[in-house]
Amino acid sequence: MGLILIIAMFIPHDPFFDMDRKFSIYYDVIAVFAFILGGGNLLRVHLNKVYQKRTDWKYSIVTVAGFFLMLIAGLFKLGVHAYVQEGVQFSRWAADFQGTESLFKYLYDCTFQPLQSTMFSLLAFFVASASYRAFRAKTLEATILLIAAFVILIRPTPLGYYLTFWLPDPLAFLRVGNLSTWILAVPNMVGQRAIMIGIALGIVSTSMRLILGIERGYLGGES
Repeated sequence: MGLILIIAMFIPHDPFFDMDRKFSIYYDVIAVFAFILGGGNLLRVHLNKVYQKRTDWKYSIVTVAGFFLMLIAGLFKLGVHAYVQEGVQFSRWAADFQGTESLFKYLYDCTFQPLQSTMFSLLAFFVASASYRAFRAKTLEATILLIAAFVILIRPTPLGYYLTFWLPDPLAFLRVGNLSTWILAVPNMVGQRAIMIGIALGIVSTSMRLILGIERGYLGGES
């Protein structure tokens, strides 16, 4: 199957045409089992933690309760109503579980997103602290990295604007907004592309080892 899909990328004609889309249903089937295993593992870990009353086991109760609440709201489409489309009456089971009136959508927008935003806002301070320790200007390269990180960090803040807004037009490229855009679009993009090329080569080599039967670790053993 791996060889067929590789060949399909280079032969856009029947029977290989649009092969990736035709096999997408099988990917969905595999993903379903992955979700089941993921949910089962989450319950196993946290229920075991609650049973043994290990450190912070009460947070595991919240995690399990939230998991079941979102699962039930999505599976049973709570809050979703029947609708009419082009003169045809559809039941609520045919509606989108993420519709504007669904409990799932409400819980996601009013609970999960604010909590996620709170977590990211707290992470900003940890990132700044870690950056200070990691980007110490001991070498020229570390100094350049420190300056670039500082420019990127202050870009969305009022400080970033007031530090350089007064620069004349001939030096506009040194304004924090323009400088950070250049850093992200040129040096950062170069590094990202190099990393992505390396990842792609690694994926190709690993895939070939799997297809040719050289790599057997996924079978549960070396032999």
